[in-house]
Amino acid sequence: MPGGADPAAAPPPTPPADAGPFTLPNAITFARLCAVPAAIWLMLQHRLDLAFWVFVAAGVSDGLDGWLARRRNSRSALGAMMDPVADKALLVSVYVTLAGLGVLPDWLAILVVFRDLLIVGGVLVLYLLGQPPLIKPLWISKLNTLLQIGLAAFALLMAGYGLGARPVLEAAILLVALTTFASGAAYVVQAARSGR
Repeated sequence: MPGGADPAAAPPPTPPADAGPFTLPNAITFARLCAVPAAIWLMLQHRLDLAFWVFVAAGVSDGLDGWLARRRNSRSALGAMMDPVADKALLVSVYVTLAGLGVLPDWLAILVVFRDLLIVGGVLVLYLLGQPPLIKPLWISKLNTLLQIGLAAFALLMAGYGLGARPVLEAAILLVALTTFASGAAYVVQAARSGR
């Protein structure tokens, strides 16, 4: 190009450096992972009021660690791997425990767990077959995660403080069930298309 630099000769952008495992965002994520047994123990002790606050604190920490990682430029491979594990471990554990206590229906906990196992198992199978799927986050999955978190928090709040809003809880259960099924089905379709 006359009068300017050739854009083809420009070096590729440098990927952001890995900040390493010992960062503040990773410490917050690890603390959220440690909140899983604490929340389960509190629920089994029938202290759902305290379990509600542990769950809320874990939710706040989820937003905080991501914000800090971006703000302080301290993203890391460990954090990227640990963050979704901590989120899923907490959410699945809360659903299974609440179902065991009779606060949420057992079929809903089974549906939530099965959906996650279906996605993870499907990805692993396709990798083993040499066809790694191009899985992208879907809007229905993001909505489902938001609704699952909201329902878990609402159920803990209701049961922990003896609030009477059963119709609202039942409507939320139905909404979570529908979006969980739709999200799982959408990921199956996406994986099938990318595996072709």
